[in-house]
Amino acid sequence: MKRIKLKKKRKFDKKNTIIIVIILLFLSITMTLSYFNSKLSPLLFDYAETETRKLANLIINKSVSNQITNAFDIENLFTMVQNKDGEIQTIDFNPVIVNRMLNMATNAVHSSLKAVEEGNIDMVELPDGILVEYNKDKMKKGIVFEMPLGIVTNNAFLANLGPRVPVKLNLIGSVSSNVVTKINQYGINNALIEVLIKIEVTEKINLPLSTKTITVSSNIPIAMKIVQGKIPEYYNTSGVTQSSPIFTLPIDD
Repeated sequence: MKRIKLKKKRKFDKKNTIIIVIILLFLSITMTLSYFNSKLSPLLFDYAETETRKLANLIINKSVSNQITNAFDIENLFTMVQNKDGEIQTIDFNPVIVNRMLNMATNAVHSSLKAVEEGNIDMVELPDGILVEYNKDKMKKGIVFEMPLGIVTNNAFLANLGPRVPVKLNLIGSVSSNVVTKINQYGINNALIEVLIKIEVTEKINLPLSTKTITVSSNIPIAMKIVQGKIPEYYNTSGVTQSSPIFTLPIDD
C-alpha cells in the first residue's frame, strides 16, 4: 500500500512579503495621486492662470512702456497730408518707426519673460511695489509664486492653509506684436486717435504634477493724438505687424 504524502504549505518568505507590500503601496499611492490630481488640478489651474496673467501683463506693460517712452519721439510716429486749405486729408504711420517699435517691444518682452523663467529677476524692471506681492527669493529659483493648497476648499478661512504648491512658467515659441489703433469722435468736429502695441505670448504653467498652456494678450497704449478740424477721409485703422505694409484705409463714418 502506497503512502500518501501530503504537500506542505509553502511559506511566504519575508522577502516576497516585503515586495508585495511595496507593490501594493506603490499602486495605492499612484491611484490616490491620480484621483486628487484629476479633482484638484482644475481648481489649482484656475487660480494659477489668474495669477500668471496678472504677472505676465505687468511685466509686458512695463517692458514695452520703458522701451518706447525712452527711445522714441511719439510725434514722429504720425505722417499727415494736408490739402491746400490746410485740412488734414490722410493720417498714416511712419513705417520705419513702427517697425523699430515692434522690434524693440518684442525683444524687451521676450528678454523679460525669459529672465523671470530662469530666475534672473534682478534683470527685470518690475513695477514699483510688485515684489511685495511676490517672494523675490522664490522667484530667483524660477518659482513665480506659490499657492496654498487650501484654496481648493473655496473657503475664506481655509484658503491660506495647507502645503504650498509652487508654480513655474515657461515661454513657448516667439512673442508676437502688432500695432492697433482706435479712433473716436472728440468734442465737435475733432477726432481722438489712440495707438497701441498689442503683444501676445504663449506660456506654459507648470505645477508639480501637470502643465497647462495659455495665451496672454496685452494692449499697451503708446500714443494719443487729437486731430482738430474736419476728420480726415483716410486713416490707417488696420493692425500693423512687423511684416505688414503700411498703408491707409478709409474711415467708416
